[in-house]
Amino acid sequence: MFKGKKVDLAVESALASQELRNRFVSDNLRRIFLQIYRMVDNVADAQDLTQEAFIKALQRQEQLKDEQKAAHWLSRIATNTALDFLRRHGRVTFCEIEYAPESHAESPEDALLRGEHQDYLQDALATLTPRERAAFVLRDLEDLPAEEVARRLNCTKATVRSHIANARIKLKKYMAKRKR
Repeated sequence: MFKGKKVDLAVESALASQELRNRFVSDNLRRIFLQIYRMVDNVADAQDLTQEAFIKALQRQEQLKDEQKAAHWLSRIATNTALDFLRRHGRVTFCEIEYAPESHAESPEDALLRGEHQDYLQDALATLTPRERAAFVLRDLEDLPAEEVARRLNCTKATVRSHIANARIKLKKYMAKRKR
């Protein structure tokens, strides 16, 4: 009888642990996918890299000391996964992406404009180096403080500011060129 209670507790513990992992993935999946997608500009690659980032995180979950920092920890893993991919594969190749309307109330004109804006943003981000893109996405789109961006990119705050300044200059040039 005593062994049966141990087995029951072990099963309950395993189920609770699996439930926590499932909630962690579902709570962060969309955010991490978008973060990676903005860096690699390719849906299929972003899906693969998102899965790879979660696998790395779950395999190394014992490294996480503070549960309140789990989202930042996962984001850093995702950033490094995307940067590693970009280093291995050089510049990203683009594929056509079909944009589904977000709601049935969206008019065809709104859908077209939204698609054009997304294409415009993707093309603009493609002018940046992988490090500039990562710094820009994390700082300006994810709204993280420069200290956190520096930590995630494993560089100094001054380097982050330099990457962001270079990215903004390139994006302004891109926008000026597109207006012509």
